[in-house]
Amino acid sequence: MISESSSFVKGMMLGGLFCVFVTFIGHNKMGHGTKAHHHEHHHIQAPNKEDVSNLSEGERMELSHSIRVYCIILVKPKDLGNWAAVKETWSKHCDKAEFYSSESVKVFDSIVLNTNEMWVMMRKAYKLAYERYQDEYNWFFLAHPTTFAVIENLKYFLLKKDASQPFYIGHTVKSGELEYVDGDGGIVLSIESLKRLSKIFEDPDRCPEQGGLIWKLSEDKQLAVCLKYTGVLAENAEDSEGKDVFNTKSVGSLIKEAMANHPQQVVEGSCSDMAITFNGLAPNHMHVMMYGVYRLRAYGHNFKDALVFLPPAGSDND
Repeated sequence: MISESSSFVKGMMLGGLFCVFVTFIGHNKMGHGTKAHHHEHHHIQAPNKEDVSNLSEGERMELSHSIRVYCIILVKPKDLGNWAAVKETWSKHCDKAEFYSSESVKVFDSIVLNTNEMWVMMRKAYKLAYERYQDEYNWFFLAHPTTFAVIENLKYFLLKKDASQPFYIGHTVKSGELEYVDGDGGIVLSIESLKRLSKIFEDPDRCPEQGGLIWKLSEDKQLAVCLKYTGVLAENAEDSEGKDVFNTKSVGSLIKEAMANHPQQVVEGSCSDMAITFNGLAPNHMHVMMYGVYRLRAYGHNFKDALVFLPPAGSDND
């Protein structure tokens, strides 16, 4: 009994020290010190329409072809319904999309990671993506199978962002002093951030694969801790009016909230016109979203977008 009590107290002390450590890292800037291009801001916005319309035709074409997005979707066998829906809907609009699964599933092709731990899955997926595609893609978008993404809006958001700088973008949340991107809304890394992340993965002291303490951090918080060591900070993505574009809830949930909080402005108050992601969607809702985003048109309405993002060669997207 004395031995068991001693072990318990020791475990509680270790857990407490770990929580203190996580809080401490939020107060301290880690990694690359005061190098050029270090991001001090925590909110970044999409370009406004005037910025794009003022570009020449040649500049527009060059920009539209320069943004290449590789999509990573983390899946498990229990996600088969959503897996199928993502495969048939929005993932076709990525320049390349691959599913990284915890184990082999006969009905779908995937990159098998042989682990059920979400943080280990995320680490392995990012590591493989960097090793295989560092010279082919400059932006890496990670999503869960319950997420719906409008990739064209993501590319528009990234239009004037330099992928050679360390970007870590999405819907940011604060946990104590740690600011991180909520994985439910999707996570975007520039190739520079992925390069730094791949290096810090090799340092088990600062970015361990397995935590042996009582309180484990979620995978999206673990990612923020590792990136912070490299000088990369989480940044909240907003449209030109300051509205969030990465959403951790479904359209239905956001509309319900708007009806309760802004009954006179339900549409305007629910979410951005240039929203990139929504989360918490069932498979049938994925197809409804696909119809609404890519098929349904109101006759007589012409948005006159100044830029068109062409689908990847050989893709069968909508």
